[in-house]
Amino acid sequence: MSRYVGPKVRVLRALGTDLPGLTRKKSERRPYRPGQHGQARKKFSEYALRLIEKQKLRMNYGLSERQLLRLFVEAAGTKGNTAERLVELLERRLDNVVFRAGFARTIPAARQLIMHGHVLVEGKKVDIPSFRIKQGQAVTIRERSKSLTAIASALATPLSFPTDWLSVEPAALKATVTALPDVTAIPFPIRLQLVVEFYSQRT
Repeated sequence: MSRYVGPKVRVLRALGTDLPGLTRKKSERRPYRPGQHGQARKKFSEYALRLIEKQKLRMNYGLSERQLLRLFVEAAGTKGNTAERLVELLERRLDNVVFRAGFARTIPAARQLIMHGHVLVEGKKVDIPSFRIKQGQAVTIRERSKSLTAIASALATPLSFPTDWLSVEPAALKATVTALPDVTAIPFPIRLQLVVEFYSQRT
């Protein structure tokens, strides 16, 4: 399954929460699920509840189903808490770091900056959005790209939630990973145990 490219607010309404990585738009105008029976009360099955939580991650971080499953398998294969490890792997993606640093308004916008060669990691161009940033590494914007309108627009509308594991220098367009992100890094409500349960039944 490929990345979603359809109406974004419809996704927010279907999942019952705002996803800042997907869009800056809000679902508050119509805070109910889309469709003819969207406002009717509905009792979800256990499977549906797990699916919704999984979809929150997939849509916010802009991943295909195969990519998210691959990250889950990696997280489950390491020592420690699977949910915490999965969040760490998601948050350390270069496209997410560029977004969380405030250099792009959304993760898709950050992905575009990266693929067009505007982003450097430790001074070297990296054009792979899934590139994994290590603790201590610095992400910067290429010198001749610093005047891009998209970056200026993003910086002019800062994110409404903190990213404590990043040290950001807006004037220099530089962000350094100072700590490894944990489950508190996710900027929207999610029940990670349900995500673990969803994939545990399929791997």
